[in-house]
Parts: sequence; C-alpha cells; structure tokens
Amino acid sequence: MALSWNEIKSRATTFSKEWQDESREDAEAKSFWDAFFNVFGITRRRIASFEELVKSLMAKAVLSICCGAANYWCSINHDAEV
Repeated sequence: MALSWNEIKSRATTFSKEWQDESREDAEAKSFWDAFFNVFGITRRRIASFEELVKSLMAKAVLSICCGAANYWCSINHDAEV
C-alpha cells in the first residue's frame, strides 16, 4: 500500500530527528538505510535486489560495448584477431 505524502513527511521528520547526532557511520550503516527506506515504506532488501539487477545489466552492457569495440578494431586491422 502506498503511503500518503503526510505519512512520508511524518516519517521523514522522525527519521531526521533520530539520526541527527549519529557519528558512527560504518557501525550504523545498515540500520540507517533500513530506517531511511522505511520513510518511504520500502525495505532495504527490495532496493538491494534492484541494485543487483542493475549491476548485472551494467556488466552485460560493458561487455557488449567492449566486444563491439574489439570487433571494430579487428575490422579496421584485418590481420588482428580478437
């Protein structure tokens, strides 16, 4: 269920007050992100799975670009092999 803007605003205010004095960034990183995403009513796991999909797609895109560049290089240098 989607949150109303008033609910998000209320959660954001609570979040900012809870985290305003935090100084142990490494120790509290997961807790911070859990609380931050909760402002919008989503879980860190949902975001993490999306991040993995993006990383996978980016890796495929980079591989595709590299193969295309290698094929182009070979086409202009007929004696070269990939």
